[in-house]
Amino acid sequence: MKPTQVLDYFNARRDSTVAMIREIVEIESPSYDVERSRLVALWIENEARKLSLDLEIEKIPEKKFGDHIIIRAFSKREGKILILGHTDTVHPVGTKILNPTRIEDGKFFGCGIFDMKSGIVLMLEALRFFAETGIEPSRSLTILLSCDEEVGSFTGRELVEREAADSDVSFVLEPSAAGRVKTGRKGTGMFTLKTHGVPAHAGLEPERGASAVLEVAQQIQKLHSLNNIAAGTTVNVCTIRGGTTTNVIPEHAECTVDVRFSSMDEASRIEAAVLDLNSFDERVSIEITGGINRPPMERTAAVAGLFEKARSIGASFDYEVGETQVGGASDGNFIAALGVPLLDGLGIAGDGAHRLDEHILIDDIAKRAALITLMLMS
Repeated sequence: MKPTQVLDYFNARRDSTVAMIREIVEIESPSYDVERSRLVALWIENEARKLSLDLEIEKIPEKKFGDHIIIRAFSKREGKILILGHTDTVHPVGTKILNPTRIEDGKFFGCGIFDMKSGIVLMLEALRFFAETGIEPSRSLTILLSCDEEVGSFTGRELVEREAADSDVSFVLEPSAAGRVKTGRKGTGMFTLKTHGVPAHAGLEPERGASAVLEVAQQIQKLHSLNNIAAGTTVNVCTIRGGTTTNVIPEHAECTVDVRFSSMDEASRIEAAVLDLNSFDERVSIEITGGINRPPMERTAAVAGLFEKARSIGASFDYEVGETQVGGASDGNFIAALGVPLLDGLGIAGDGAHRLDEHILIDDIAKRAALITLMLMS
């Protein structure tokens, strides 16, 4: 089948695809909401079972998060393509009141629509194409959708690494960057720094106290000094809290630290520096938890070659495919660390991930579906 015919197929299905995207977006599924996570996994399973394909569907329950879901197709074909995504979103239940699921001026708005429920529908649409045309992908397909990606993949990581270990290639349908696919991502680290001071009356005898808040403030300055923008390393304190009441020298305080890096050498430098922090006031003790969470996804020769293949496929039906490297991480980082070639950010063009103006572009739906399907065929 010619690339333009594949595009025609998805253009003819655009209204149906939009309806499916609307359905899954309306099922709010924030991280840690077990019941809603299982509802969205059930929706995906039901939609997949409507297809006339021999599928293996497995749901892996996690007590604190919900259900991971794995769909396997064309298992008799040699080789394996891993298609990766996640079902959890960052928006609390009820946020869709602030960003209703709607279409305005060619933009399809909704909470979690860009990151990344529309990408899940594209996976199902690719399977539908194979079911209805009788065409088969070049290798067996495994779709893995985790339910805790947005909060660190503490249970999903093992599944990602297990499924990636015997994969030839992986496509990650996370949000694109202005339509561009992602050939590089920074690694991430997450730390929590807690300080334990000595309380005292702030008016009568402040000298007998040791401020946990002051200690955190001084440590923040120290943490900020670890930044190395030229090397692609950023260290940011994102939340802070502490104190007991207005007239007491604070006994407790804490802050969270977000770390991003482009190389594991920088990751090691930052982790060692954070774990080696010492108190400015010896009366205040420091407690540090956390560590490096995701390794960087580096633009290797294999990744570059895969991008060139995608760019060439896009050109075959006049669809421009660009690339970029970004600071945000995904589960694709775990795959890259195993040496498996991958392309990330293959989701529909849009904007507003994690924001209240989150949306995708209607005109990109069929084009992106065609690109992904043709890549699976090639």
